[in-house]
Amino acid sequence: MSDIPKRVQFNEEGPREGFQFEKVHYPLRQRAALVDRLSDTGLNRIQVASFVSPRAVPTMADAKDLFAAIKPREGVRYTALWLNKRGFESAAAVPQVTLDPRLLFYTTDGFSIRNNNRSAAEMRDEQADWLDLYRERGLELESAYIMTAFGCNFDGDVPLSAVTDLVVWIRDQCTGRGIGLPQIFLADTVGWANPEDIKRRVGAVRELVPEARIGLHLHDTRGLGAANVYAALEMGVDLFDSSVAGLGGCPFAGHGHATAAGNICTEDMVFLCHEMGIETGVDLDKLIDAACYAEEIIGRPLAGRIMHSGSLNQYRN
Repeated sequence: MSDIPKRVQFNEEGPREGFQFEKVHYPLRQRAALVDRLSDTGLNRIQVASFVSPRAVPTMADAKDLFAAIKPREGVRYTALWLNKRGFESAAAVPQVTLDPRLLFYTTDGFSIRNNNRSAAEMRDEQADWLDLYRERGLELESAYIMTAFGCNFDGDVPLSAVTDLVVWIRDQCTGRGIGLPQIFLADTVGWANPEDIKRRVGAVRELVPEARIGLHLHDTRGLGAANVYAALEMGVDLFDSSVAGLGGCPFAGHGHATAAGNICTEDMVFLCHEMGIETGVDLDKLIDAACYAEEIIGRPLAGRIMHSGSLNQYRN
């Protein structure tokens, strides 16, 4: 238990992950208001929107306007997702966007081709160009995401070597350019992870790059989200992506059903940490209010548990 961190950081992805997944284009005013509520919780990083093709993702067509509509709070980083250079340039042109340079990798061709129309090897090789682009712009690489790091609905089990080979590639590319290692996120994109595999893969990555901070992007597709977070905490992981009220999902999980679970739920995982005596810097009551507002916007019950049951504070005070 000595490896459990004293403080954990949650990167909030609900405004982007959640509303991008929905088929309804919800009013900009409401989405901006949700971001503002999240800004008031103590979360210091909120992913607001994606800069992607409006034909492919019409719900993100107003990303620029959404950033302009939020009320920035000092100390909060408002980030965006991009998948190509056009999206990056669009994000860079919006003054309210905090650029967080990242690399994207895939362990399987099946998922990579469906998500990017390129093989996993082609996506890996493209990341060298991104490294050079970021350096030309004077931007420091922040993170590297390894998608389907635990398993893939199209190609099945993912061997540990598929993950570690990418970690070695990242290490070698950064070393060759004389830059520091980024945060390395293992993404359970379609819900294959289990607690023992969390420990196994986190441990293997840590052995290769002990100086790198490891993060996890977990989905609760098959109900193991909280168990996987606990296993990661036991391994000393202190960085997680999460989504308020459990917003979002993956179109390639759960056989493509709209009910496929989204990221681990921010307020539920904050509650878990607080009950374990781990600091998060987050006001849980305000976060629960934000989750309830997200549910009000969506207009149907969302996956979060604490937002419906309440925390234990009401019984302790």
